Amino acid sequence: MATPIGNWLTTLQRGFNLMIFRQILHPATGCASYLFGCTGKAKLAVVDPHIEHIEDYLAIAQQAGSPIVAIFETHVQADHLSGAVSLAAQTGAAIYLHESAEVDFPFTPMRDGDLIELGNDTVRVLHTPGHSLDSVSLVVADRVRADMPWMVFTGDTLFVGDVGRPDLHGDANTASLAGQLYDSLFTKLLTLDDLVEVYPSHFAGSVCGRAMSGKPSSTIGFERRYNPALQHHDRAAFITFVQQNQTPPPSEFATIRHANTQNIPA
Repeated sequence: MATPIGNWLTTLQRGFNLMIFRQILHPATGCASYLFGCTGKAKLAVVDPHIEHIEDYLAIAQQAGSPIVAIFETHVQADHLSGAVSLAAQTGAAIYLHESAEVDFPFTPMRDGDLIELGNDTVRVLHTPGHSLDSVSLVVADRVRADMPWMVFTGDTLFVGDVGRPDLHGDANTASLAGQLYDSLFTKLLTLDDLVEVYPSHFAGSVCGRAMSGKPSSTIGFERRYNPALQHHDRAAFITFVQQNQTPPPSEFATIRHANTQNIPA
């Protein structure tokens, strides 16, 4: 029979291998960023860091007693100033972007199918273009619990109740990007198990989609069944649907995107 001290030691040992996960929301512009990782191996990562939340990421890491060693950008953002360069300067963490990203600062290139280890946690890279050419989704598993994926950071590819808009790079590219978006959704993200949790980079309040939910997370299964865009299984019908009723992109998007390519801490 286990003693109280034995139970306490078991809990403590398990605690040393816990996965930490925090969602940091910025309601003013409907932006979401994330901190997660393995406290047992002292390896944390931030996804899509927002410049106004640098201190939040650092505080969480300090409370967890683990350093931030990786910074993932799901794509070069256009609706908020990225905190990636500033956070890297303060932590020494590597910045990860898809290999096609056109930026003026050093980064570790990600390719489709790459597997990045954060202690007991793994990050599998899916190249999911459509919203932009450099868009990726990050499939995360915690091997302490199971080898199967637990969650996916979908960037601006899949939202709760919507999908990423494909029109932010000019009318000439919209249909082509819409086709890529279809492929990214139906041949990659929707092959994940229905139980996999979905954490996008935006929720209601963002103009990176048309009808996003105010709920900032979902599951693959719920979106498969209830997301309006995902009911268009025919490729041509999907391409038509996602090009309809798009509002003009805000004028500041081009300026923000350019700023996020520069090697200048904000």
